[in-house]
Amino acid sequence: MEMKHKNISPAEGKLGIMIVGCGAVATTFMTGVLMARKGLARPVGSMTQFDKIRVSDGQTNRYLHYGDIVPLASLSDIVFATWDVYPQNAFQAAMYAEVLKEKDIMPVREELEQIRPMKAAFDRNYAKRLDGDNVMQCANRWEMVEQLRDDIRRFKAESGVSRIVVIWAASTEIYVPYYEPVHGSIEALEQAMRQDDREHVAPSMCYAYAALSEGAPFVMGAPNTTVDIPAMWQLAERHHIPIAGKDFKTGQTLVKSGFAPIISTRCLGLNGWFSTNILGNRDGLVLDEPDNFRTKEVSKLSTLESILSADNQPELYKDYYHKVRINYYPPRNDNKESWDNIDIFGWMDYPMQVKINFLCRDSILAAPLLLDLCLLIDAAARDGRWGIQRFLSFFMKSPMHDFTKQEKPVNNLYQQYVLLKNAIRVMGGFAADETID
Repeated sequence: MEMKHKNISPAEGKLGIMIVGCGAVATTFMTGVLMARKGLARPVGSMTQFDKIRVSDGQTNRYLHYGDIVPLASLSDIVFATWDVYPQNAFQAAMYAEVLKEKDIMPVREELEQIRPMKAAFDRNYAKRLDGDNVMQCANRWEMVEQLRDDIRRFKAESGVSRIVVIWAASTEIYVPYYEPVHGSIEALEQAMRQDDREHVAPSMCYAYAALSEGAPFVMGAPNTTVDIPAMWQLAERHHIPIAGKDFKTGQTLVKSGFAPIISTRCLGLNGWFSTNILGNRDGLVLDEPDNFRTKEVSKLSTLESILSADNQPELYKDYYHKVRINYYPPRNDNKESWDNIDIFGWMDYPMQVKINFLCRDSILAAPLLLDLCLLIDAAARDGRWGIQRFLSFFMKSPMHDFTKQEKPVNNLYQQYVLLKNAIRVMGGFAADETID
């Protein structure tokens, strides 16, 4: 079968991945990539490395890996950099995180030791449980942006990479509600940065603004209010840069977005869905602060609303109760455990229950998401796409959408998968031949 003409540019040169945060998720990701390219580990869980997509129909039907459809950066072409409030290099941080065994870190120790975090753009009011001292000294938010832009330019020059993606793998910030006078336009956001409006301009917004201004796609991996505001959409359009977010969909919400469609497809009713988690790593510590948990709660609560929709099926989903809790429990470290109790009803309104207990490893589930998001948003940039990349909602708890136009996010895992496959087909010159319904 002949490949159709592709407009996407080839993945030439090195790809720089600049990670905000050098904690458990980031070091697990970096170590896994470095080990995989030595042939010492497998990147299991990565769609870009394992999944295949059908292209064309009938007798020409074939299933191809993503990289055989669109040109993706090779693992051997990735160069890492990080920012973090703690100065420890990536090897020290990986050992401290205790996610991976020492035997799975030591073979790439020298490479990890070369990855030393740059000073973080940090405001302790946004993460009160962190107290690192590897922090920028900035007079205001605008100066914070300028220092971050300098970091990006310096990394690109010194490393020799041809392209850069910036991805957030740091802690959840306190909740910042959308505030139109600041977040509604680029000009308003810039003015707020210069005036050092610390209430409405989070440090994560400075990272995103700096990345987009330097031509780097930006991925928000936490539930922070960062790129899901009109000001950032306008900035992405101005520079023709893709953005994605928000909040990596790893454990409980992955299960929720996959199981809720079973309820809706079978036209079963829902009375309530109670979700609780225990987590002991640094992310759990930060989320133990109520203001930070509020940000995560908003993200996790949003999943069911568009899948089990009261607008579409009021008799089944009008009054269900949805509760989410996260509890910091140090003994578990990165080994997160979630429980879901689901109260449903069926024929003649008879009640039933579903209980799901997921004992997962948070960073092990997150690491392949970082790889896929970085490779795919880099491909999107080379394909000339900009603004919100809705096809990446598959990887996100709270998919970005234009709420100013009452757009509803797609949270159904299977519909998200169709979006993902269709986008890759189109970038590869094939027809987007699956329909979301």
